[in-house]
Amino acid sequence: MISKEDIKKLEETSMIKFEGKEKQEIIKKIEESLSRIQCLEEVDTEDVEPLYQVFDYNQKLREDKYNEEMTLTRDEVLQNTEEKEYGYFKLLNIMD
Repeated sequence: MISKEDIKKLEETSMIKFEGKEKQEIIKKIEESLSRIQCLEEVDTEDVEPLYQVFDYNQKLREDKYNEEMTLTRDEVLQNTEEKEYGYFKLLNIMD
């Protein structure tokens, strides 16, 4: 069962505030999802090998090739940015 503390943690983590009826709907949906997942715990997987890839094929990858004519210098790469520092792109802060 989902507790009010669980929902409070979810609100804090997701930075979303659930109100009244919406909070009850969220609890109901989470409990439904958890009950479906609970069914998987009942499946006997004793002799089943783990699956690492869904499709049984090998992906063909191209060989990495270095092409000096297509390579830019650091200065050439940075010439089109407004924000750079110490020879690198300077990114905006995304977290407070």
